[in-house]
Order: sequence, then C-alpha cells, then structure tokens
Amino acid sequence: MVEPPPVPEVTAAPPAPAAIPEAGSTVLNDLNGLATEKNLAMFCHLSALVGGIAFSAIGLPVGNILGPLVIWLMKKDTMPLVNEHGKEALNFQITVSAVILACMALFFLILPIFLIPLVGLAALVLTIIGTIKASNGVLYRYPLTVRLIK
Repeated sequence: MVEPPPVPEVTAAPPAPAAIPEAGSTVLNDLNGLATEKNLAMFCHLSALVGGIAFSAIGLPVGNILGPLVIWLMKKDTMPLVNEHGKEALNFQITVSAVILACMALFFLILPIFLIPLVGLAALVLTIIGTIKASNGVLYRYPLTVRLIK
C-alpha cells in the first residue's frame, strides 16, 4: 500500500482579514447613500420604460413621464445625482411624448405612420443607455431633447 506524501508545515501566519466597516461607521453610510442615490437615478430612467409600456397599452403616450416625475419630485432636494438624472429623463420623455402626440394628430399623413415606431425604438435604446450611465454614476445627456426643466 502506498502512503501519501507528508504535508509540509506552514511557518508563516495566514494574512489577517480585511477590516469590515461597522454598521454605524460613516464610510458604510456614505457607500449606502451613494448606492441608493445611483439606484434612484437609474430608476428615473427605468420608470419611464415601465410607465410607457403600461400606458401605451391603453393608447396614452404620457405614462413615460409619470415615473421620472414622481422620483424626481421626491428626491430632487436631497440627492443631487437624482436631481440631474430626473430632469434629463423628464425632458427626454416630454420630448418623446410631444413627438408621438404630434404624429397621432397628423395620422392622415403617411410619414407619421413610419415615424412613430422609429421614435419608440430610439426612445427605448436611449433610455437603456441612460439607465446604464446612471448606474455607473455618470450623467447622460439625451440627444435631440428640448430641455424644459432646468
């Protein structure tokens, strides 16, 4: 029968574990605050998608404004990142709604029939880009947006 090789002795002590901040420390509170602020900034953009899908099912192209508006109004004074992302998301969604409403008013022309799906696709892609940028803590400026809220 073959015996296993002997295990070498360890002479060095294992490294000490990294210090974990305590629950009441300012470092942990700052990290939690930043994560919450980035998440709410991200939800400013995502709530536009949810509202847009929910209200477009009943034919109203303004549901995409409600989500960003609620989040922005609740947190604009206490969270600067949410304030900036909320304003940008609101301005973009107001612009998208205005274009879609104009297309609906001009339904008898042929161009709006092709323009509405393109605007919807562009709004979807740009909103996803804005969501990703917000999750990274970077301000995203939507192109071709009328900035009514400053």
